[in-house]
Amino acid sequence: MKRNLSLGMLIGVWVLVFTATATASAASEVLDRIVAVVNEDIILLTELEERMGPYAQRIRQQAFDLDKERQMLFNVRNEMLNRLVDEKLTDQEIKRYDIQVDETEIDSTIERIKIANTFTDEDLRRFLEQDKMTMERYRETIKEQVLRTRLVNYQVKSKIVITEEEIRDYYDSHPEIYGGTLNYHLRNILMRVPDFSIDAEKQTVSEQMQQIHSRFEAGESFADLARTYSQSPAAADGGDIGEFSKETLSPKIQAALDGVAPGQATAVLETDQGYQLFYVEAVDRTEGKPLDSVREEIHQKLFAEVVDKKFLSWLEDLRSQSHIKIIN
Repeated sequence: MKRNLSLGMLIGVWVLVFTATATASAASEVLDRIVAVVNEDIILLTELEERMGPYAQRIRQQAFDLDKERQMLFNVRNEMLNRLVDEKLTDQEIKRYDIQVDETEIDSTIERIKIANTFTDEDLRRFLEQDKMTMERYRETIKEQVLRTRLVNYQVKSKIVITEEEIRDYYDSHPEIYGGTLNYHLRNILMRVPDFSIDAEKQTVSEQMQQIHSRFEAGESFADLARTYSQSPAAADGGDIGEFSKETLSPKIQAALDGVAPGQATAVLETDQGYQLFYVEAVDRTEGKPLDSVREEIHQKLFAEVVDKKFLSWLEDLRSQSHIKIIN
């Protein structure tokens, strides 16, 4: 089974993620048993039911047909069980390396969460009450998250080095982000296709546009051709439709303009408005961001990408070295 697990899903310290507790009446109806063995630890059915409870409730509220609902519940059960296995493994590693956290650090983490969510003490307590979670259980949850974060820092983050060469390569390969904005001054020739046209009528318009393109290639003025043949509102201005940043153009037009220099035109394009030709009057690129001004930003992006990959690799290695038995 393919697992969709990321570092953020396991150790999301900065996000308020609460798991609703099962009610006493529901718990009493479930015969508890072991659903997984993870080295010397076990996972109980009640743990799994508690974890998947909110997700199962949302699925049942969607009124899917019975087969689809069963399949979705099955998938959620497997996903939640895998998360619990991963948490057991990381908790065992925390004990192994004797990673500790004191009450002051838990207080500081909760304060940062309150600030990030603009919560007062009363807001937080009310939020916890809605999820049927006590402050004591919430503090324990925060403690678990902080401990897992420290484990990841120790096992993964501390071993990652982002080089200057990697930063520069990323900078050079993303001119659309750091190289300024590419702007085109364009003219166009538009020939519309009547609504509900048959293929033969479309073919006729297409051939007319191809003839106009050939005349431009032979040396005729694009502006004069636009004044004579274009059905665009800009025809009287020689087809001058103004300046556009590349990002505002449709993907089809962007692709057609790629490599087209000033004084050249695209091939004939079939668009929603009809058949069109685009002439590049001028190309301008605004000044980009210097590498020094974005070095830290790029470092953080690359670091985050590597952390997720390394974390998943580390977790898979940990699984392969562990005794894990799923009991259906």
